[in-house]
Amino acid sequence: MSLFVSLIDLAGAIALLLWGTHMVQTGVQRAFGSKLRSILGSALRNRFRAFLAGVGVTAVLQSSTATGLMTAGFAAGGLVALVPALAVMLGANVGTTLIVQVLSFDVVLISPALILIGMVMFRKDSRTQAHDLGRVFIGLGLMLLALHQLLSLMTVYENSPILSMLLSAVSASWFLDVCLAALLTWAAHSSVAIVLLIMSLATKGVVPADAALALVLGANLGTAINPLVEGPGGDDPAAKRLPFGNLIGRILGVAATVNFLGPISHFMASIEPTSARAVADFHTLFNLVVAVVSLPLLGPYASLLRRWLPERVDPADPARPLYLDPAARETPIVALGAASREALRLADVLEEMLQGVNAGLAKGDRRLLVETRRREDVLDKLNIAIKAYLTSLDPGELNATDHRRLNEILTFTMNIEQAGDVVDRNFLPHASKRLKRGLVFSEEEQKDLTAMIGRLSANLKTAASLFVTEDPRTARLLVDEKVAFRDAESKATASHFNRLRDSDLQAAQASSIHLDLLRDIKLINSHIIAAAAYPVLERTGALLPSRVT
Repeated sequence: MSLFVSLIDLAGAIALLLWGTHMVQTGVQRAFGSKLRSILGSALRNRFRAFLAGVGVTAVLQSSTATGLMTAGFAAGGLVALVPALAVMLGANVGTTLIVQVLSFDVVLISPALILIGMVMFRKDSRTQAHDLGRVFIGLGLMLLALHQLLSLMTVYENSPILSMLLSAVSASWFLDVCLAALLTWAAHSSVAIVLLIMSLATKGVVPADAALALVLGANLGTAINPLVEGPGGDDPAAKRLPFGNLIGRILGVAATVNFLGPISHFMASIEPTSARAVADFHTLFNLVVAVVSLPLLGPYASLLRRWLPERVDPADPARPLYLDPAARETPIVALGAASREALRLADVLEEMLQGVNAGLAKGDRRLLVETRRREDVLDKLNIAIKAYLTSLDPGELNATDHRRLNEILTFTMNIEQAGDVVDRNFLPHASKRLKRGLVFSEEEQKDLTAMIGRLSANLKTAASLFVTEDPRTARLLVDEKVAFRDAESKATASHFNRLRDSDLQAAQASSIHLDLLRDIKLINSHIIAAAAYPVLERTGALLPSRVT
């Protein structure tokens, strides 16, 4: 019975360690998540800056898995090249060892203070950053308490024949050690927690030194599994290049090291007599050596990954760029022309979305609205592809006119994509709400909507033409169209208040949604005008003193 109770205590201490690690990770992500993503995004330009960013972000997050998932998302979306993304993963693997280094010292005495400080901060308003940082302090305190509890509990098992037999069977094979630790790390989603557990086992002499190092190798292998399993999905093999490449690198590093664990164990014991410190130092040393060896080889390795996992090209995919020829980047004027042609495809997709919502409202067909929503993904992917293509051009090869045109293309694509976001996030939910509630627009309201969507489509075609011709007169006519949309909104607002006075609840609800839809149309029109008209008027000095939306 006492053995069973002790096993429950041991499982509880391990669970507390995992929960403390989870609290630290989530607290940091909530407090600094957007900033950490921004740091990663700005650093992903060359391998050395990317490596340092991976170290820093992972040291803060205490999770190479979280950093890996973020970076895998950037790489799958085409926002970062494969070489710097692989460098981030190498940095993440080094960064996750830093917290282990700190916790390998005897710092359990500060755990009550950390929990107390964290609790005071956590009780503040949940919308403040102090609340999230309080979660971090509580998590750190719980981790230290769990480690202290684990060390105390290990004394119970030192002479346990069952545990001795089990660990003797596992320790007899380094291969089994690696596989066991890899499985535990994958299940726990935290190499930090597993390495800390290995340190506790080694400190109490429950596992031999060389077996402890083999378990550390397994933890390093297991942490590379999560980004592969939980990373970007889809049928495109190219999206798996980064997590697959990171896993292969881990496997090669482990395979090259495992055969030398005997000499390495003796060496670590000679420089670090404390078992916990020897485990922590080996964990850091292994990742540093792998990073130093791998960084110069990332270029050829990335080429090999591209050959192994080629991008799947679906000719029928509407989100596939048609005109972004990589060879054209050597000639900027040709590349800008290709990007302009691709940008016009965004206007075509937005036109299809407007036709879809118009038909869906007129026929009351919810399926048409669902099909329209899918086209917004096409806008997002084309916009990302165009941005990546333009930012890959050498700025030194562009003259002043080229830079102006590049900015105009980016402005056009950004505003068209944002107009699509308004359709997806505002217009379609309002239209769906009307159908779900069974509300019916009056004949006048339906005619107004149809007319305004038709006018919006005409303005979109004008904007696409203006994007090509850059004619100031057309730009001024397009800006003047804003008056019609303001008048339509004012008329709909007055009609809505009249229905409220008439006490016709259903008609008032319908007119409220009608008013929301007109405001959405007005906002879409503002983006269309900003996409093409404002750049032309700014260049010619004919822009109005203020932009009234």
